[in-house]
Amino acid sequence: MENKIVLNSQQAGAYLGCSESVLRLWRSQGQGPRYFRAGKLIRYRRTDLDAWIEARLCEPESAAKAAAPSQA
Repeated sequence: MENKIVLNSQQAGAYLGCSESVLRLWRSQGQGPRYFRAGKLIRYRRTDLDAWIEARLCEPESAAKAAAPSQA
């Protein structure tokens, strides 16, 4: 059932921690999370928001340096 959770722009912005206007800007620039239109309404699937977040996760620099092979 979780894959069927659909949010409007206000709810999606709250979930991501940004404003509706930021989501609107990202859409106009072809950026941001996937969305779909239901007539004139913009909707976001929560699974798409989670995937978008996961794709942008970064490792702390110290962890990345520790994982990189040393050049000696």
